Amino acid sequence: MDSAQSGGKFHRALGLLDSTAVVVGSMIGSGIFLVSAETARNLGSPFWFLVAWVVSGGLTVLGATCYSELASMYPHAGGQYVFLREAYGKLVGFLYGWTLFMVIQSGTNAAVAVAFAKFLGVFVPAISDQYALFGLGGWSFTTQQLVALAVIVLLTGINCMGISMAKMIQTSFTIIKVIALFLLILIGIFAFSHHQGVEVNISRMWEAVDSHGNVLSGFGLIAALSLALVGPLFASDAWNNVTFAGEEVKDPEKTLPRSLILGTALVCMLYLLTNVVYLLLLPLFGTEGGASVMARGIQYAAQDRVGTAALEVIFSDAGEKIMAIAIMISTFGALNGLILSGPRLYYAMARDGLFFKQAGILNARTNVPVFGLVIQGVWSCVLATSGTYSQLLEFVIFAALLFYVFTVSAVIVMRRRHPDMERPFKVPLYPVLPVIYVVSALVVMAGQIYLHWEYSGAGLLIILSGLPVYLFWRWRGRTA
Repeated sequence: MDSAQSGGKFHRALGLLDSTAVVVGSMIGSGIFLVSAETARNLGSPFWFLVAWVVSGGLTVLGATCYSELASMYPHAGGQYVFLREAYGKLVGFLYGWTLFMVIQSGTNAAVAVAFAKFLGVFVPAISDQYALFGLGGWSFTTQQLVALAVIVLLTGINCMGISMAKMIQTSFTIIKVIALFLLILIGIFAFSHHQGVEVNISRMWEAVDSHGNVLSGFGLIAALSLALVGPLFASDAWNNVTFAGEEVKDPEKTLPRSLILGTALVCMLYLLTNVVYLLLLPLFGTEGGASVMARGIQYAAQDRVGTAALEVIFSDAGEKIMAIAIMISTFGALNGLILSGPRLYYAMARDGLFFKQAGILNARTNVPVFGLVIQGVWSCVLATSGTYSQLLEFVIFAALLFYVFTVSAVIVMRRRHPDMERPFKVPLYPVLPVIYVVSALVVMAGQIYLHWEYSGAGLLIILSGLPVYLFWRWRGRTA
């Protein structure tokens, strides 16, 4: 038998710094530099704009705290899949794994890779969604998509070589982009002469209005806030990925909770401060197609590149190139973390007989799930050529939120079912924190369904499409 087929075993190679780098690096991609524009358009108020980021950050840290209890109980490969399987059975676990593969992980991979290519186009104008290499009917394959595919293939290949190289890339790129984000915040805060957004933002601080100028209040405001949270939640997503690699973490009962809480708290703090800087430098309000950065404001920043617009206020034309470099570094590191994590979950599914058998075999030389990495890479490439950034964002967030609710609820389920089971980390103020998260997330989801039912419905259909696939794998297992 070929040595690569006889199977290897996971090595505990990720310490606290590396694990936190997976959390932070997977979270910080391109979202923080792009999604603020849509959030501003939905709420039309500097105060409520910041509220959206505070709520998003609070939900993220709260979710990570609840996951920490489950991660300390089950520090195994597969993470969230294992939590759901233990709490609700294999069907719910599979539906999460299926949705992760079809949309959440692969869709985010595609969106981040496209964002990388989009900002590389700042330096190489030939890389654009307007330059088609070939087409078929209404579909075309562009130079931007070609670059997105190339970076997915490159990082998938690196991860196939083993955890050591992937870990080095993840930790180093995460440190670089955290430093870069800190510098952006410091420059923005101390560039007093460029604080051109302060006066107008303070004058219209409190009253929320929609894109048509209608004042928002009551249920309308809650619905608008729910929709406005899509962007911030997308920018904050993927923090749970470190749990997928639980079997490769050193002293996981302590390291996983620490990395989850420290990583999410750090990123959410950076995100809030970044948006404060945006409000210092730019007016929230703007006009679509405005002649200048100030005229367009945050709401209508060119191609939603709010981060670029903020730096242009300080550095003029050089700001676009500075931000493009920062985003390319950020997205490259984020994509590496996403590619690293996903196949560990497919591995756990395969070991349960619910995915391709080869995905449950570790390469004997590199001790990583090579087949899972390859199949994830292929599907990510398919998605990168067939869908817009905003559509992927909508699909990913609703599906991810639904399973976050199930997983946080699993803390309560497992406390009742196995009260005596060892819990190296326990959620403080139980059951208050899990209940707050579940109720808040359900409100956000209700608002998304009310205002964008077609995207939410698509997310539900993708989840439900896993039912016949689950039955197929069960039948195949029984037949075998």
